[in-house]
Amino acid sequence: MAKSIREAMTSKPCSIDADKPVSYAAKMMRDEDVGLAPIVEGERLVGVLTDRDIAVRVVAEGRDPDQVKVAEVASRDIVTLDPQQDLDEALRLMAQHQVRRLPVVEEDGRLVGVVAQADVAKEADKGRTGEVVQQISR
Repeated sequence: MAKSIREAMTSKPCSIDADKPVSYAAKMMRDEDVGLAPIVEGERLVGVLTDRDIAVRVVAEGRDPDQVKVAEVASRDIVTLDPQQDLDEALRLMAQHQVRRLPVVEEDGRLVGVVAQADVAKEADKGRTGEVVQQISR
């Protein structure tokens, strides 16, 4: 599989400023039909917020999503890809870290896209993709 991440990723994903409330993020994620929102300061990726983060770190804790800022609950230990890497590397990282979506950043930390398991599955070998899906779902 020689295709690059840049060829398969969603370019210019909707991102959220770190100081926005979680309620804003949840509405954006609903409207965009996405499960991951990259958190940025300027154009630089500083974290990611998932629908699961909202459920576990806000709703389950009884916190007010209008008062909690995304920076407070976003994951900051982020696994990213470079747009020049190939899809095999995306599959490897998804399996290793058990994630379905990875932000794509330039060397300077600027967010340029997101690659999802579904994006890779469209381009990848079906057998390899099946193995990765099993590893992610463990």
